[in-house]
Amino acid sequence: MPFNHAVQATNQLLDALPPKDCEQLLSKCEHIELNFAEVLCRPGERLTHVYFPTGSFISLVTPVDGKSGLEVALIGNEGMLGHTLMLGVDVAPFHALVQGGGPALRMTAAAFLSELEQSATLQQKLKRYLYVSMSQLAQTAACTRFHVVEARLARWLLMTQDRAHSNYFHVTHVFLAYILGVRRVGITKAANALQKRKLISYQRGNITIIDRAGLEAASCGCYRADKESYARILG
Repeated sequence: MPFNHAVQATNQLLDALPPKDCEQLLSKCEHIELNFAEVLCRPGERLTHVYFPTGSFISLVTPVDGKSGLEVALIGNEGMLGHTLMLGVDVAPFHALVQGGGPALRMTAAAFLSELEQSATLQQKLKRYLYVSMSQLAQTAACTRFHVVEARLARWLLMTQDRAHSNYFHVTHVFLAYILGVRRVGITKAANALQKRKLISYQRGNITIIDRAGLEAASCGCYRADKESYARILG
C-alpha cells in the first residue's frame, strides 16, 4: 500500500530528510514484506526497484568463479539497496539476498530517480551514503584478506545484531561459510571458540548474543571503523 500522509519511515536515511522531502518520497513508496532468502537482484540484471529496509536486512554478495560468493555489505534500516542508480547505471553490481525477513519500503527506479532530481537534500544525503558504502566495501576487502575467521565472524554477528535489532537470530553454518568465503569447518571452529568464551550461544543455527561487549572485543577493528565512518559522514 503506498504511503499518502506524513509518517516516520523508520529508515535512518529517510528519517534524516526534512519532513516535506520525506513525505514526498514516502508517497511514492509501497510497504512490502521481504522474505528470508528472497533474491532482490542478481549481478548484471537491470535494477527496477530500490529498497529501504525498515525491519529487514539484506546481504550483498559478489560471486566468485560462478560457484561461490563473498558477502561485501549488509544493509539494514541504516541504508538502502539501489543507491548505485545515482551513478547513472541501472545494472545491479551485486547479488542482493534477504538475510533477515521483515518490512521494507520499495519504490520503482524511475520514481526514485525523479525524486532524486527534485530534492537537493536527498541528493546530498545519498551521496554521503554512497561514500560510506564505498568506504565499507574497502574495509571488508581488507578484513577478508588480513583478519582471522573468528574475528571476522564476531564482526559479522555484531553487524547482524545491529540490523536485526535483536540478540537472537537464525543462520546456518553453511550460509556463514558462504558469505564469509571460508570452509564450513572454519566456521564451526570459530563459532565454538566464541561459544566457549560465553560470548554467544549457538545451537542448530540459532544464535543468541550473550556478551556484546565481549564480542566487540573479539571482533577485529573493522566493526568499529565501519560504525565510526557512518557516524562521521551521516551523523
